[in-house]
Amino acid sequence: MAVIRTQTVICAPIERVFDLARNVELHLLSSAATEECAAAGKTSGLLGMNDSITWEGKHLGVRQQLTGAIVEYERPRFFRDRMTRGAFRDLTHGHRFDPVQGGTVMTDVLEFRSPIPPFGGMIDHWIVGPRLERLLAERNRMLKEIAESADRWREFLPDPELAGSSLTPPRPGG
Repeated sequence: MAVIRTQTVICAPIERVFDLARNVELHLLSSAATEECAAAGKTSGLLGMNDSITWEGKHLGVRQQLTGAIVEYERPRFFRDRMTRGAFRDLTHGHRFDPVQGGTVMTDVLEFRSPIPPFGGMIDHWIVGPRLERLLAERNRMLKEIAESADRWREFLPDPELAGSSLTPPRPGG
């Protein structure tokens, strides 16, 4: 099984980062290059425990679908999604959030296995792994940019209670 680990330091409250990480619209924005859409299941808003979603996008020149479900959930510290149907033999993505002074450390652990034995390991190392790393890096870059913004995060988390209201300024007029 191939593993990709990333850590991203984000200068924003843990609740905001956690909720942005499970926001469907933010995911779609970060995956515009693959023409991704939410094709079935919970197709908007915040994903939670047992929610299932089917993503459809163009990967390696082929239109593909991947269905995943949230299988572990502990707000605002951790959630894990697991592929239930798709091109991989196995795929799980753990998302961990740790508060630090001035913000949050977001740690992603993506474990995957291609469906093509005996060459799957080589394909994962040379083709699939680097592609997944780029997709994850773009997602994390965009999440960090939005979470650290003065107000743009409100487009994705309009309820201050979902974004750590004790650590965020009140909304104008509210």
